[in-house]
Amino acid sequence: MISTTVDRFALAKVFRIARGARAEAEVVTARTFRDGRVGQGECVPYARYGESADSVCAQISGLPEGISRQNLQHALPPGAARNAVDCALWDIQAKMTGVPVWKLTGMPAPRPQVTAFTLSLDSPEAMQAAAARHAHRPLLKIKLGTPDDMPRLEAVRTGAPKARIIVDANEGWTAEIYTDLAPHLQRLGVALVEQPLPAEKDDLLKEIGRPLPVCADESCHDRASLPRLKDKYDMVNIKLDKTGGLTEALALKAAACAEGYQIMVGCMVGTSLAMAPAVLVAQGAAITDLDGPLLLSEDRAPPLRFDKAGVHPPQPELWG
Repeated sequence: MISTTVDRFALAKVFRIARGARAEAEVVTARTFRDGRVGQGECVPYARYGESADSVCAQISGLPEGISRQNLQHALPPGAARNAVDCALWDIQAKMTGVPVWKLTGMPAPRPQVTAFTLSLDSPEAMQAAAARHAHRPLLKIKLGTPDDMPRLEAVRTGAPKARIIVDANEGWTAEIYTDLAPHLQRLGVALVEQPLPAEKDDLLKEIGRPLPVCADESCHDRASLPRLKDKYDMVNIKLDKTGGLTEALALKAAACAEGYQIMVGCMVGTSLAMAPAVLVAQGAAITDLDGPLLLSEDRAPPLRFDKAGVHPPQPELWG
């Protein structure tokens, strides 16, 4: 059987992006039970994709008893619900066999990955102060996506003059705004811009210059997304809540690499349980953005370990 609970974890501070703000992470936890063992997975329902905690729980409750991971790929569409169940099924397989998930997938033993730390959208003064507090981190991700982002960009660079910076517009710019900002992004040493235009209008990226790498986030969900990205993006952001779990995330990574895309592995604002399988996908990625637990004031036990080496692979007691 597969059970679900809706769990809430307080954030350390309000987290803002171009389309809204939140003070807590609302997640759905899926658990499967076999021979006295429990496998678990977590997803973050996302309103941008028409998801809610209720809709995700309803999708999972409709699954047949004892569904296999292979059949799950056809029973549910890519999205949060399939992610939670897929990861729970990987976890229970590891617990039943005594073989860690990384070995079940055939990959080498995972290593820590340096992760970005996200600065949420705020006033330039607040973002400069946040950048200064986190200037020691090697990679900062800035949430932008408004017509008034230049002062924010300047402020963050002033606060963290040596950090590598990537920016995420969350579909918030027009082609005109992005074209105007691009030279300034270069001047300020921005390494990457993520989803500058709305997914439904990103064909415009074929018509305007791309002076720095552009990453597809909302435009890339699973392998079926790849044909639509050609000549528009240089990188894809793989999130398990978009792919529908670890199974498709690994397949998307292989397919995207074969087509010449660089790989970013990202996350929604979730707990260490949500990040744990993504750490496996992040092995060898150009950019890892799995800082969700760092934004929380409370987390799962045992949590993922973060240190100077980055985010470490999970302990078996957490997942996998």
